[in-house]
Amino acid sequence: MNGPAPIEVLKQHLIDPEICIRCNTCEETCPVDAITHDSNNYVVKAEVCNGCMACISPCPTGSIDNWRTVLKSQAYSIEEQFTWDELPAQNTTASAALESLPQADADEAESTGETSDGIDVDTVRGSTLPPWSAAKPYVNLYTHKLPVVATVVGNYRLTGEATESDIHHIVLDFGTTPFPVVEGQSIGILPPGTTKDGKTHHARQYSIASPRDGEREGYNNLSLTVKRVTQDYRGNEADGVCSNYLCDVKKGDAVNVIGPFGSTFLMPNHPNSHLLMICTGTGSAPMRAMTEYRRRRRMKGATGKLMLFFGARTKEELPYFGPLVNLPKDFIDTTLAFSRTVGQPKRYVQDAMRERAADVGQMLRDDNTFIYVCGLKGMEDGVLQALRDIAEQNGIEWDSLWRTLKRDGRLHLETY
Repeated sequence: MNGPAPIEVLKQHLIDPEICIRCNTCEETCPVDAITHDSNNYVVKAEVCNGCMACISPCPTGSIDNWRTVLKSQAYSIEEQFTWDELPAQNTTASAALESLPQADADEAESTGETSDGIDVDTVRGSTLPPWSAAKPYVNLYTHKLPVVATVVGNYRLTGEATESDIHHIVLDFGTTPFPVVEGQSIGILPPGTTKDGKTHHARQYSIASPRDGEREGYNNLSLTVKRVTQDYRGNEADGVCSNYLCDVKKGDAVNVIGPFGSTFLMPNHPNSHLLMICTGTGSAPMRAMTEYRRRRRMKGATGKLMLFFGARTKEELPYFGPLVNLPKDFIDTTLAFSRTVGQPKRYVQDAMRERAADVGQMLRDDNTFIYVCGLKGMEDGVLQALRDIAEQNGIEWDSLWRTLKRDGRLHLETY
């Protein structure tokens, strides 16, 4: 006589569409390509996800950390997940089936598709932990349903009027509403209006460009570095909904803000820590925040070194060029790289890093060095390869160092 068919229960990994800000971090992080997206939602393929947890820590909002116990035969398809505006309630049939099993069988059934809570550092390229001395950040204080209203108190173009790259420095004031942030965090902006199908726009994420005590020191404000988007990734003409909205805001306008987000891409607070910062374009925002925080406290024990590699197409398209080159040389060691200067060969940040291999190698040898990379996704491979080459040139075994940097919260990648 045959026994009952085994009940296969899955703890299915899902993404909360109400909290997700569509930043693409999870899809870029997933080592098995289990995450995908359409114009509406980011979703997880149940048949591919192995529960490695690599995507959990990098998610700035926590939307990625959601699970539902389901019968494996009834797992939510990605087509179904694409239609969601909110997560479904727990499936009571699956829960009841799990509870009806003997405990040993229930434990085995629930473990299907799930691994331990630990994250293997070999599955990710950067740290999933913050520096040990980083300030504790606040996250998700304000949401899509309950945003906070900030007032625009400044909007300044940072790049030359003759350049195609229209980058703005935008200052938002929160008045008496608490909005605590630390360097390296980001916020979400809810642009007004609706999509073609009548849905409200999803929030867009922007890194904070000011230190924790405000763009104007002592005030409850912050700044953003925003580039006006006029083309999609294929090069076709397309106006970025939120970037154009922000670049056109006027002083006194009200802006709906959610967040803050981010709990790993944070700067260390111990004064002998060194920052090796590599960025392009608007990826300079968190570097500006960290640099300004250190500058304001320069006489208060912040003795660590700052080294910056900053790339842009031309000098005129590099945001903050004027203030940056005027910073004291004994405060920050800055190397600029331009890829489209007339009459000059293309030069990228990784080229500039190799030119300074001896100095970068010295920083790599120091256990107090923390590395930050921010900018377009295309720069990530080049920068990591340059770090490998520089390490080996200086007699440092890169693979071992890379594991140590990730494990100790000392290598942070934020590319998009």
